[in-house]
Amino acid sequence: MGTNLTKYFTQKSIGTIYPISLRQQVPRSIPKGIKYFIHLAGKAHDTNNISSPEEYFQINTELTKQLFDVYLQSPARDFIYFSSVKAAADKVSGILTEDIIPDPQTPYGQSKLKAEEYILSQLLPEEKRVIILRPCMIHGPGNKGNLNLLYKVVKKSIPYPLAAFKNKRSFLSINNLLFIIEQLLNNPHIPGGIYNATDDIPLSTIEIIHIIGEESGITPRMWKLSPTLIRTLAKVGDILYLPLNSERLKKLTENYVVSNQKIKNALGIQSFPVSSREGLLKTVRSFEGALRK
Repeated sequence: MGTNLTKYFTQKSIGTIYPISLRQQVPRSIPKGIKYFIHLAGKAHDTNNISSPEEYFQINTELTKQLFDVYLQSPARDFIYFSSVKAAADKVSGILTEDIIPDPQTPYGQSKLKAEEYILSQLLPEEKRVIILRPCMIHGPGNKGNLNLLYKVVKKSIPYPLAAFKNKRSFLSINNLLFIIEQLLNNPHIPGGIYNATDDIPLSTIEIIHIIGEESGITPRMWKLSPTLIRTLAKVGDILYLPLNSERLKKLTENYVVSNQKIKNALGIQSFPVSSREGLLKTVRSFEGALRK
């Protein structure tokens, strides 16, 4: 994400970026003239479930608290924190909005929520603005998550065994995310607060597989195996650390639809510049390009 942001800002001549690595420690001060903090660092959700809870809280919560304290003492105007929709809910019934009472069940979501709570609990000087973005799954060039896995399944003509599951999930194209950040920085009148970040139209996993097949010139092979059997195999995967486990099964088959109406209202737009389908095609093309190198 940091690489994409740096490239985008450089191409658009938005300003000079001063990257800060939090791998060792949070800096006590920042260079003069810094106007914005964009906090991207964090420990991502581990779908293999082998990370300790302490890791999430140390990185996602404690480091965020330390960096926010530096921001409060700095002359910078904005602090944009990348949280996650998983700070609000692990499961969604209907459509997830910012009004939900957060109830994360995993260390990842809980650590993100704790960081949010600390940020919102601090007294903010009048001239400063804090924006908490809750993106859903971000995709784009270099994506290494489940989209990459689905791409490999289609590309190798491996039958997709989860075709019996019907679902809709929200995704976020990196292009739309960069657009959001640019608009926020350019318009200081947009109110601070919590905003979901997602593309306009949710997609089903089966739709995604067909889009991948269309771009790759391959007809996907779809198997409708018993959901009961699949869930049993996923539980075995939990024990043996197999590619298909309960966490990955949830991401591939459950509904998780997120509203983006609040951020669109704040930006004064009807829709994002990149459609859900177009954004996914860009990601698939990046996979194709990586194969040709």
